[in-house]
Amino acid sequence: MSQVPTTQSDLDQLEAQSIFILREAYSRLKPITMLWSLGKDSNVMLWLAKKAFLGHVPFPVTHVDTGKKFAEMYDFRDRYAKEWNLNLIVRDCPPVEEIDPSLPPAARSAARKTIGLKRVIDEFGFKGVIAGIRRDEQATRAKERVFSPRADGGAWDFRDQPAEFWDHFNAGLPDGAHMRIHPLLAWTELDIWRYVQRESIPLVPLYFAKNGKRYRSLGDQDITSPVVSDASSLDEIIAELRSTKTSERAGRAMDHEREDAFERLRASGYM
Repeated sequence: MSQVPTTQSDLDQLEAQSIFILREAYSRLKPITMLWSLGKDSNVMLWLAKKAFLGHVPFPVTHVDTGKKFAEMYDFRDRYAKEWNLNLIVRDCPPVEEIDPSLPPAARSAARKTIGLKRVIDEFGFKGVIAGIRRDEQATRAKERVFSPRADGGAWDFRDQPAEFWDHFNAGLPDGAHMRIHPLLAWTELDIWRYVQRESIPLVPLYFAKNGKRYRSLGDQDITSPVVSDASSLDEIIAELRSTKTSERAGRAMDHEREDAFERLRASGYM
């Protein structure tokens, strides 16, 4: 008797697509690294990389460190870099005085990571940089491609992006350029949390409510605030996300500055 084929869930389909993207990137672009911000999305991305490569992440993982993360984030990094046997690269960002003074304050602070990443790419000669952005996070990120070429210096021409049909990706690069790869681009915030729950993926505890507040997005301490929430468990967070009207990045100061600030950051190479 023939077996009736099982139907993949939406999470199975997202997982399979992301694993395919990771394997494509690793086979076509070398040297390559994965950015690790220590947040929920990059932890899911690392989890997928472990699945894609039989439990081992075969490329270095990079944390571009502003020195302003929460203590819980550094504790998480130190613990799981060891537990997951990661080849971890940590590099500091330049001081804010080296950053374009015409940017609003929070965007100027965040732009330190852009320069820090450029220096890492130059130091190691990376041709591929895997990042955990999603289209639903922010309007400018919605313009991205899965394989997104960056010009010399990291500049992103969001008006001239390659077509991507039926998971056919163009990995060709001109001299001096590198490729950003985004395996989570099609995921939503709710998808991330449902997958975290299904896979029991460890996260920084700041995502879970204490005293009526929690963080939905983690950045630097001085430009990130919690949102009002009583969701202290995975079930409660998932239920909250199904009904909330509050933006995921409501606690990010730079998202409340000038409308073009984020687009300027992204065009110059921000994650």
